[in-house]
Amino acid sequence: MTRRWHTPRLFAWLLLAAGLAVFTTLGRWQWGRAQEKEQLLAAYAAAERAPPQALAAVADAALGERLPRVAVRGRYVAERGYLIDEQPRDGRVGVLVLALFEPDGTARKLLVNRGWLPWSHAPGSQPAVPPLPLGEVELQGLYAPPPGGGLRIGGNALERQTRWPKLTLYVDLPQMAADLGATLYPRLLLQDADPASGFVRAWTPAVMPPARHRAYAVQWWSFAVVAVVIFLVLHWRQPAPSESP
Repeated sequence: MTRRWHTPRLFAWLLLAAGLAVFTTLGRWQWGRAQEKEQLLAAYAAAERAPPQALAAVADAALGERLPRVAVRGRYVAERGYLIDEQPRDGRVGVLVLALFEPDGTARKLLVNRGWLPWSHAPGSQPAVPPLPLGEVELQGLYAPPPGGGLRIGGNALERQTRWPKLTLYVDLPQMAADLGATLYPRLLLQDADPASGFVRAWTPAVMPPARHRAYAVQWWSFAVVAVVIFLVLHWRQPAPSESP
């Protein structure tokens, strides 16, 4: 029996158009996210291999997505710092340790991310933070924006704490500047890896791989193709017995 084309109703056309718009838009969005992740990972990889430049040369530059590797001399400020809690790594939970640093020749302070430490959160326990170096030191690392994320509930937790280092779930530079009574640089220093430091310093972001974003994009575009095939099959069919010649 010969198949015939049955003119779709307006609702069917609208449903197909809406589905195609959603599936293709989500596919393009996932493809764009893959490109963003590639650029981000490439920026970190290039920065870690770059020779260091003076912090003063880039501190206030319009850096955009750039992650310059810098060197800076100065002294740590004792008894001032923060623990960024709930930081997972390799199946364990720990903290990122931020210390306050005074670069030479300026009144501004720099927050230095010393790295990650495990912390079991057992009652009465504290992370085993290695002591700060004494005297003048030179630090090298990536000059990077503060990390995003973290639950910002319950107001300013820093104001309610009196012991240092203070515990928080996120990095808020204006909030920390007010807490410290100091002017801070607009970025953090992510210290170079050092096996002898006692810290884990792996700064490449733990993000979804670009390949997975592309797989999701192909999946959404496949849904668009399937929608078109279903639409054609439903409207290119055998006539009902009453329609037979």
